[in-house]
Amino acid sequence: MRRDDRRDLGLLLLRLGAGGVLAAHGTQKLFGWFGGHGIEGTGQFMESVGYAPGKASATAAGLAETGGGTLLALGLATPAAGAAAAGAMAGAAAVHTPNGFFNQGGGYEYAATLGLTAAGLAITGPGRFSLDHLFGHAVNRGWMIPAAFAATAAGTAVVVGARTRRLRKAKEGEQEALFEEEYME
Repeated sequence: MRRDDRRDLGLLLLRLGAGGVLAAHGTQKLFGWFGGHGIEGTGQFMESVGYAPGKASATAAGLAETGGGTLLALGLATPAAGAAAAGAMAGAAAVHTPNGFFNQGGGYEYAATLGLTAAGLAITGPGRFSLDHLFGHAVNRGWMIPAAFAATAAGTAVVVGARTRRLRKAKEGEQEALFEEEYME
């Protein structure tokens, strides 16, 4: 097997794996498939972690994951697909960051891995075994990479920034205990 064939096969495997996981994860949000909670349940969760309005946030995250993941797996519109999926994972990572890095403790490891894989595929391209290649890379042009990442970064910054402000404002009214309970006895 030639080196180019190995590279293209490797890209196909990365696309199918990461894209499939992202698409499945998104359908949990949108449709309640694979043990998910659908728009209603996911919307309530989104509200509870500071993303408001919850249903709109659940829909946006679900579409970015399902659409981005499906397009990545197919190797179609790879810059936009990878950027959208990476943006969704940046939003997920923001929720898990207070728990540290590792997934076993509720950290952002999983979201970071999926997001970086999607971003890497968006930059590298889908390889020859893809719909982008089949269609002459009509929606996979070099200029689309920075455009997709700029749009995604701007949108993600607005959404995550609004969440951060919302959480900070909610904490303003809370007062921390001046003394620990054991000393008050």
